[in-house]
Amino acid sequence: MVSLNNIIIGADNPFVLIAGPCVIENRELTFSTAERIKEISTKLNIPFIFKSSFKKANRTSLNSFTGLEFSESLNILKEIKHKLNLPILTDVHSENDIELVIDEIDILQIPAFLCRQTDLLISAGKSGKIVNIKKGQFLAPEDMKHAIEKVESTGNKNILLTERGSSFGYHNLVVDMRSLIIMKELGYPVVMDATHSVQMPSNTNVTGGQPKFIEPLSKAASAIGIDALFLEVHPDPPNALSDAGSQLHIDKLEELLKKVQKIDRIVKGY
Repeated sequence: MVSLNNIIIGADNPFVLIAGPCVIENRELTFSTAERIKEISTKLNIPFIFKSSFKKANRTSLNSFTGLEFSESLNILKEIKHKLNLPILTDVHSENDIELVIDEIDILQIPAFLCRQTDLLISAGKSGKIVNIKKGQFLAPEDMKHAIEKVESTGNKNILLTERGSSFGYHNLVVDMRSLIIMKELGYPVVMDATHSVQMPSNTNVTGGQPKFIEPLSKAASAIGIDALFLEVHPDPPNALSDAGSQLHIDKLEELLKKVQKIDRIVKGY
């Protein structure tokens, strides 16, 4: 179980929503998306943590959008945190990133491609913040124990583990639902990332996706008893500057959450 303000993640509590646009594109889009998700999650009584990346360091193409100037992105996240009273999750890619965001960010997310980076995991652990480790597409779920040990070595046990699909040949991902159970047995709350899991990586010069599978993956994961659902949400996914092929249209969010919530209540008995 991990606690953040009045939000409890794990221990068979109702699932928590972690959601927001992939990357901060501009203030208006990011802020309005956060407001809309908060309205929906409040209406449904679902705990909500806002997520967005201030930088995308692992884009397919050299020409892909990687983010705004750092101070502008951080100020947008700070504004959302304080004006909307929302906890914030964002990716960190280096020890320097951690030092830059430590005062305002509630959850440090280790990107899937970096889940074996010892120095990064140890630095994240030393921050004392909650650390969300995304399982690499190349990693067996039981091997996440090694990432856990690196964070735990700092005395920090505020850890989340996230499933985001596994490489299935070239340009495709699949989700082995057993991984959610296996990672839960490692002793920490488990998150299902249902949007990155539908990606079709690096098929051309961009990563594509199959968003029609976001809902069935979300419902299937909920039936297993996940502790949190991670969704990248955007008001106009086809024109998003990152992950255009896999983000959920915000107009579909409420109905999806209602369905997941029904399953979650049956599984957890609340």
